[in-house]
Amino acid sequence: MCGNNMSAPLPAIVPAARKATAAVIFLHGLGDTGHGWSEALAGIKSPHVKYICPHAPVMPVSLNMNMAMPSWFDIIGLSPDSQEDEVGIKKAAENVKALIDQEVKNGIPSNRIILGGFSQGGALSLYTALTTQQKLAGVVALSCWLPLRASFPQGPISGVNKDIAVLQCHGDCDPLVPLMFGSLTVEKLKSMINPANVTFRTYSGMMHSSCIE
Repeated sequence: MCGNNMSAPLPAIVPAARKATAAVIFLHGLGDTGHGWSEALAGIKSPHVKYICPHAPVMPVSLNMNMAMPSWFDIIGLSPDSQEDEVGIKKAAENVKALIDQEVKNGIPSNRIILGGFSQGGALSLYTALTTQQKLAGVVALSCWLPLRASFPQGPISGVNKDIAVLQCHGDCDPLVPLMFGSLTVEKLKSMINPANVTFRTYSGMMHSSCIE
């Protein structure tokens, strides 16, 4: 571990069975670590894909009475008009972009990298994909929302990912990030990127969790 970054341990990695020609960077949810998702992804992996599950730094979270826990950025409230941690979200996105750059240095082109995440991690993966100048293969956004949505221009974005494929999934009984957040997010995404490339799937009876499908 490099001496200057003691805040978060190195990512959990599921190496490719053969030479890695593609990568998935998957960001966990609030209070979690990358380990659980790396185990889940190991069960469905493709032989040429490297799976990278970073761990968020530990920080106090306003929503949870300032208790310190793994978090990509501060969460102040869970309603659509809650104040957002703009500085923290932008800093976290820069850290994800650095991870993508590292994989590009390792020989995997950015357009062979999928960004994904669950809940807060899914939110960060969406925000990063829409603000980076790195062309990505796609985004998998599970049980999440688009942060700082008011900071995006009305209408289509002009960046390299304006045609990116997005798979968004949400449980219809989610008490933490209500399905409405997912629906609002998918509508916003369809106004910003090619709507034909946005897929929204809901899962009956699923709460704020994941399922085998």
